[in-house]
Amino acid sequence: MIVSAIVATSSLSHAQSAAEGGLVVYNAQHESLTREWVEGFTKETGIEVIVRNGGDTELGNQILQEGTASPADVFLTENSPAMALVENAGLFAPLDAETLAQVPAHFRPASGNWTGIAARSTVFAYDTRKLTPDQLPKSLLDLATPAWKGRWAASPSGADFQAIVGALVQLKGPEAAADWLKGMKENFTAYKGNSTAMKAVNAGQVEGAVIYHYYWFGDQAKTGENSNNVKLHYFRHQDPGAFVSISGGGVLASSTHPKQAQAFLKWVTGTSGQAILKNGTSYEYAVGTGDASNPKLVPLAELQAPQVEPSKLNSKQVTDLMTAAGLL
Repeated sequence: MIVSAIVATSSLSHAQSAAEGGLVVYNAQHESLTREWVEGFTKETGIEVIVRNGGDTELGNQILQEGTASPADVFLTENSPAMALVENAGLFAPLDAETLAQVPAHFRPASGNWTGIAARSTVFAYDTRKLTPDQLPKSLLDLATPAWKGRWAASPSGADFQAIVGALVQLKGPEAAADWLKGMKENFTAYKGNSTAMKAVNAGQVEGAVIYHYYWFGDQAKTGENSNNVKLHYFRHQDPGAFVSISGGGVLASSTHPKQAQAFLKWVTGTSGQAILKNGTSYEYAVGTGDASNPKLVPLAELQAPQVEPSKLNSKQVTDLMTAAGLL
């Protein structure tokens, strides 16, 4: 019988993973989405997969600590900075050309050492009882001005928001980003997690929150109890607030199952893997060439996202800037 083990264990040794015969995936993507990918891949190929779940930063740093002794064959993230962290340490193997060809160049780094597997858009989730469309911020940068003091929220401790700040640094420079973070500190209310921030908007605690789009779509698909008073504002116009964050996937150079690891990412970025994004409940964007996203989403082409090089989203620079601003 073919099985895929979804586990949240501590570190696995090379010997243990080899003995169990499974491809080891360090997963920082949403557990439910990766579970669907793993189950589909195993059903189609017969290759068993062992998944260790954790956060972007947690697992990225774990791989750095383990180095060439890491039991991981594949690393999946929600956002790009953790991928850049591992790539800069020289721990990824180049991806197969066929896999890279399945994903447009703007959804993967120029190096070819990892690739986008899904994407999510930055949005301003706002309380429709308090704000009308003409009262919404025209730019993410507006939220640092005195006019927005005490009116909005975010989850600064999470990798999601830190990726957004990383894009701001790349687009506007570190000095402008530092100034914006200083204004943010004066103006915003901190919540732990995007869902919690959106829930606060829905409850009328704040007028809006900077989150990723799929939290609203996911809640609406269930009961809507945390989002019925909320709509999404898309900044567009290549604004930093229109940043589209890329979820990444890479094969570790130290993988003991390199062929299977390459096959897994080829499958995820191929038609079968991307169809799970279209037909499933993650509400993340498909990034494969010619692959459609969930029809409920605003099309990627209409988001007018700024061009950001995902491999240059520097997590350490971001956390240093946010720490200096008193946000971490």
